Amino acid sequence: MNAAGPLRRSRRWWLILSVLVGMVAFTYLRPSRNAATAVAFDGRTMGTTYRVVLGPSGSVADLHALQQSVDSLLLAINTSMSTYDPQSELSRFNAFADTTPVSISAAFRSVVQQALDVYAASDGHFDVTVGPLVDAWGFGAAERAPDPPSRAMLDSLRAFVGSDKLWLNKQGLSKSDARVRLDLSAIAKGFAVDQVSVMLTARGLPEHLVEIGGELRGRGLNVRGELFRVGIEEPDPDRSTVRLAVALDDRSLASSGNYRNFYEVDGVRYAHTIDPRTGAPVRHTLLAVSVLHVECSLADAWATALMAVGTDKAWSLAQANGLDVLLLIDGGDGRVDERLTAGFQRAVRRVPN
Repeated sequence: MNAAGPLRRSRRWWLILSVLVGMVAFTYLRPSRNAATAVAFDGRTMGTTYRVVLGPSGSVADLHALQQSVDSLLLAINTSMSTYDPQSELSRFNAFADTTPVSISAAFRSVVQQALDVYAASDGHFDVTVGPLVDAWGFGAAERAPDPPSRAMLDSLRAFVGSDKLWLNKQGLSKSDARVRLDLSAIAKGFAVDQVSVMLTARGLPEHLVEIGGELRGRGLNVRGELFRVGIEEPDPDRSTVRLAVALDDRSLASSGNYRNFYEVDGVRYAHTIDPRTGAPVRHTLLAVSVLHVECSLADAWATALMAVGTDKAWSLAQANGLDVLLLIDGGDGRVDERLTAGFQRAVRRVPN
């Protein structure tokens, strides 16, 4: 863990297993007898792990130096967007007790702009200011209270939750209520994946797989001359089983789900995903969402947004925004149903039973 401290764990931290990174290691680091061994390295960042797997193009004279460059890039992003580092841009903005604009870096501006765009396109279901509600329901860093929060408490928190209270302009970023605070965890890992991919390409390594905390981008071919493939697991809280594989043809993949992180009080189940418009955990039959997108940051954000809205709304939003998605739905009696867009279907590689 670097000195700047990790980003606050994603509001989807339990979903790291939704993309079975172990399958990446199996598929690419155990080549056939006639294939070259893949060059790969890994480390820690943003309170989780990262892994880079290189394809056959280009050469790496000094793999250690390349990893140091990746670590430096990830440290810079973490230092900007960490909720743990009191000197990060994000922490300073959260602590700023005023509504005048705060100057921000180009990277920070890019991530916030994307977050605001998805907020608008998702009818407010992707909201980087929802942290106080997540904390109130016991899914944040603090210990969970024995009882769910009262309606009065939720209403008081909702007074300063909502990305419509953020303003981004030439002068910087401002908030209409000084109590508004940001948490970019549901988009920053995807952004970091994108930036590492850009760096590798600029260094003559255009064929690679980058993974950070379960968010992935595959570009070009692996050492076996195939598209990089990753596994998506069954939405089963008790075991990790690959349901299908997805080929990443210069695409990114992010997943979100509700089947692992929840608790029950008096027989009522409270899931981790909070609907920012109601202030309460979602209740629907959508178990997990996977999104394919050119930009990992947007795949990351949209996976969170679609998980918050339920099956039918998720499908309509995917259609309206041109997203390639896989929805895994509770079909009752232990059955899991699938709904895939045509674009996602083309990327699927079925795993033999």
